[in-house]
Amino acid sequence: MPKFLLLFLYLIISLSAISGGNDMVIAVNNSITETRMSRNFARQLFGMKARQWPDGSAIKVFVLPDKAPQHDSFVKEILEIFPYSLRAAWDRQVYSGTGQAPSEASSIEDMKAKLASTSGAIGYLPKEKIDGAKIHMVEVY
Repeated sequence: MPKFLLLFLYLIISLSAISGGNDMVIAVNNSITETRMSRNFARQLFGMKARQWPDGSAIKVFVLPDKAPQHDSFVKEILEIFPYSLRAAWDRQVYSGTGQAPSEASSIEDMKAKLASTSGAIGYLPKEKIDGAKIHMVEVY
């Protein structure tokens, strides 16, 4: 019985260690006053369907590379869609000439820098990376 309990505890600790660093949230430049948005609006933003914020200002979307574990986590957990579906939507818009794909940040630090320096920017970061100085978190409901 103790071996089973130890194995069970090991599995729980391992799983929490794997997912613990991926507490991703939507982050925006402080030029954006939004503090909450619906999941549907978030999907429109990251799906490159919405082109303006409710106040009329331009949106600049940043994402991490498709293979980044944080991208996968964000798309599945926050947008509640599959990453390949999001990529297919971007590709459809690009190849049909009706839209464009979001700008890509090379890393979490690059994402943070781009969000901080770009007015109207939206992206995603681990919650602990948001300092409130130039970017803030947006709650999804």
